[in-house]
Amino acid sequence: MNLYVITASFLGTAVEFVEALTIVLAVGVTKGWKSSLSGMALAILLLTALVALFGVPLMSYVHVSAFQLVIGILMMMFGMRWLRKAILRYSGLKALHLENEAYEEELSRQKNERSVSKQMDWFGFTTTFNIVLLEGIEAIFIVLTLGLAANELSSAIFGSIIGIVIVIIAGILLRKPLAMIPENTMKFVVGLMLSSFGIFWVGEGVGVEWWHEDVSILVLTAALLLVSILCVGVLRNQQNRRVRNRENSASNHFGTYN
Repeated sequence: MNLYVITASFLGTAVEFVEALTIVLAVGVTKGWKSSLSGMALAILLLTALVALFGVPLMSYVHVSAFQLVIGILMMMFGMRWLRKAILRYSGLKALHLENEAYEEELSRQKNERSVSKQMDWFGFTTTFNIVLLEGIEAIFIVLTLGLAANELSSAIFGSIIGIVIVIIAGILLRKPLAMIPENTMKFVVGLMLSSFGIFWVGEGVGVEWWHEDVSILVLTAALLLVSILCVGVLRNQQNRRVRNRENSASNHFGTYN
């Protein structure tokens, strides 16, 4: 066993699956665990089948850039849709989904195994399937590249297994705390993450050289967060002005009537 290869494979795999984990958990909380985990499970089965059937030649058959471009576009579409709705809710132009009693009811449902819903949400299923598949393919490439380069494929596989196990444990531990976050807040966060990942992957797919690679995702997320906050502020001010104008108009009308 080569310690360097194990460590490098562990870190590379963990980073890829942590990115997938954030979406899997967030979609599970907002769209239901059945949909989220089913999409993840199917992606893992497909990845396992690809490795079992093709193994090392998989590197020559699969073009990661094509996956990144297609899935990146899908993630951008999904993310911007969620982000737009969240901005409208926070600005007052769209009613919040959960408030006061409704929020308490939602928390109660989450505590009573909300995750076992019998209905399949295909948006959640597709989202988790896409991200786990893409991140899994990238992880496989990392493991195969490290293992073949150092002639230590077993060490690379061992390191990747450790990384996956630790990420799974982290997901189990984080599941309940995430379920306590209000649904609208979670959807806003998911919209930010999906949009950021989508922009990053589209860039990767067309050959953009991102600053410090995956670190750029954090920069993109911060930029989108700032723009979203500004949009909420602008829209909220406009909404408040409309409300005041209507109130003044109604008051003037009532005064005239009297």
